[in-house]
Amino acid sequence: MFTIIALNLLYVLYHNLSIPWVTYYNNNCTDIRFKQQRNFEMKDIKYLTIVDWIKNEIKTQGMKSGQKLYSESELCKIHGVSRQTVRHALSQLESQNIIWRKHGSGAYVRSVGATKERIMTVGVISTYFSDYIFPSIVTGIESVLTKYNVSMQLAITHNLVSEEERALQGMLAQNVDGLIVEPSKSALPNPNTALYDEVRLRTIPLVFFNAKYPWSDFPCISIDDVAAGYLATKHLVHLGHEKIAGIFMSDNIQGHKRYEGFIKCLNDCGFLMAEYQALWFSTNDRDTLFTLSKDRIIALLQNNTAVVCYNDQIAVSMMEFCRNNGFQVPDDISLVGIDDSQLARVCEVPLTSVRHPQQLLGEQVAEMLLQTMINHDTQPEGKLFVPKLVERKSAKPPHAGTI
Repeated sequence: MFTIIALNLLYVLYHNLSIPWVTYYNNNCTDIRFKQQRNFEMKDIKYLTIVDWIKNEIKTQGMKSGQKLYSESELCKIHGVSRQTVRHALSQLESQNIIWRKHGSGAYVRSVGATKERIMTVGVISTYFSDYIFPSIVTGIESVLTKYNVSMQLAITHNLVSEEERALQGMLAQNVDGLIVEPSKSALPNPNTALYDEVRLRTIPLVFFNAKYPWSDFPCISIDDVAAGYLATKHLVHLGHEKIAGIFMSDNIQGHKRYEGFIKCLNDCGFLMAEYQALWFSTNDRDTLFTLSKDRIIALLQNNTAVVCYNDQIAVSMMEFCRNNGFQVPDDISLVGIDDSQLARVCEVPLTSVRHPQQLLGEQVAEMLLQTMINHDTQPEGKLFVPKLVERKSAKPPHAGTI
């Protein structure tokens, strides 16, 4: 069962919200800048303006419980906004038990005196949380939500679509105001499309991070995985390697994109048989990859002088495998990872790796979601971080006799 961690960060995203101009420098990744509007006033927070107006109408007009409100069309005309904005305002009022809605009939006053402000809540669904780069990403998300006092609920899927289903159902049942999601097994057909359709129908803002489903048009912030695969491979080519293998994850779209960069680089360099040197693994067999596929990995190492690894976790496992099977890194085999995690700095041979923005990515995801929650009519474009290689000691030119 999925895990939900309630982080009570207390906040109402409401009057006079101020978000300054923001220029991000992504920790030695190419800088990505985007501006956010300063001093959002109530006329800019359209759906909140309607929420306040309806509350005032109920009070000043002496409306009784059970009395019908204005129709969606009437509210659109009165406020000069889209139907989507009106529906978002009505959803807020409904979640505060001020109104109730009947399909095909309209909205009705539920309780005249119930005007208490509701704390805003963002649901965060991540594949993992406790290790690797995920604590940094979640810390980035939390820091922004904390800054604006937004309540956060965290669900962990372990990269299983069944757990993603449970997480989405739980978040929808709790009427979260926004969602931040890392998709599970993003390269495979996903059975949860109906839940994402419900998210859209209920006009709940959503931002993906690290990857997005190919069929979804929700925005996503991630590293440029194609460029990351290309950059890792290009570094080995520049060192003089011509026999380069790759290990990639098959059920995450990041693995496909990093493979795309790997193949593109080798094709650009004239190494046209590179696809035969790629080894694929899935989430389900990740933990047994270096035992059940031992013979195949040894053959891969014997036929190549370097390996591009899907991420630092695989690279560090490969490093241990090499040591246990008579291969020295980097003397016999050069390794390059992706993500520049803490593992890359503390492993036995410091790992050359492509940097992932980690905490900064989390911050920008949260900023984008809050901006969408404020300007509900605007759908932001996704963002890609341009990667940068961090050179350490796991890769060097091959021996002359092995090229």
